[in-house]
Amino acid sequence: MHFTTKIPIEKSKNPITYESKIMALGSCFAENMSEKFEYFKFHITTNPFGIIFNPVSIEKLVNRIVNKIEFTENDIFFYNDLWHCYEVHSELSNPNKEQFLATLNDLIHSTYNQLNSSTHIIITYGTSWVYRNIESNEIVANCHKVPQKQFSKEILSIETIEKSIQNTIQLIQKVNPNCNFIFTVSPVRHIKDGFVENQRSKSHLISAIHSIRNSQFTIHNYFPSYEIMMDELRDYRFYGEDMLHPNQIAIDYIWERFSENYISDESQKVMQEVDSIQKSLLHKPFNPNSESHQKFLENLNKKIQMLQNQFPFMQF
Repeated sequence: MHFTTKIPIEKSKNPITYESKIMALGSCFAENMSEKFEYFKFHITTNPFGIIFNPVSIEKLVNRIVNKIEFTENDIFFYNDLWHCYEVHSELSNPNKEQFLATLNDLIHSTYNQLNSSTHIIITYGTSWVYRNIESNEIVANCHKVPQKQFSKEILSIETIEKSIQNTIQLIQKVNPNCNFIFTVSPVRHIKDGFVENQRSKSHLISAIHSIRNSQFTIHNYFPSYEIMMDELRDYRFYGEDMLHPNQIAIDYIWERFSENYISDESQKVMQEVDSIQKSLLHKPFNPNSESHQKFLENLNKKIQMLQNQFPFMQF
């Protein structure tokens, strides 16, 4: 007897391995998945410019990176004792203008190199709702708590999102024609927009991605993280205290569904070894000086050394 409907997911023809170099861009759920990759010691770069929710803002940043368009004083502003940029997350804001610009422009060049060498690019879209700066008429990635009267709110059409995704793919392929794309829609519910509005937002994203999948732009994979949350995990026990974000059980389950279809079988065996080491490192002995614990540490170091001989980049 089955108590859930399991969503069929096609196995990737270009699976991720420990030789892969991954870049993850997008919403806070992209960060959740990246934490899993980091735990299992994969090569991954995540949101160099911070969390970005909407397709247009991701496209704008990718355009800057690919074409190496540096930020200038015209792209930043001072508010609440900090310098901000509407194109990046508040975590990068800085009280020093020169340092802020230097950081942003260093990130453009370092991210260009990472994008250029990435084998897999995972993009997680969070919402179709955007805020447009009334003065500049530009869609912003982050409002930085600037008064709402300075913005107008709108929902991106399916056609606009589709064009934005196409542009993003073309830009990345310009510098990295052989990379593999994985697109997904965040399962986080944006209820501040409204219940019906959240569903409209997600449906626009899903419709646009699938329109592109059926066009000349071949997206290698669409991972149904939103659908898994809405269908396989159709219960509030899989949400956090805010009833909006997936809790750790849900994140672990969605990761399990991802890894069994998008990570090579050989690498999954290595993941088991890494997991064993990670859990052993958390072990707290009753008597650190005991002979048995010293033997445990010796065996643990042997395991780590054997793995590092095979994958020198791994650090524990």
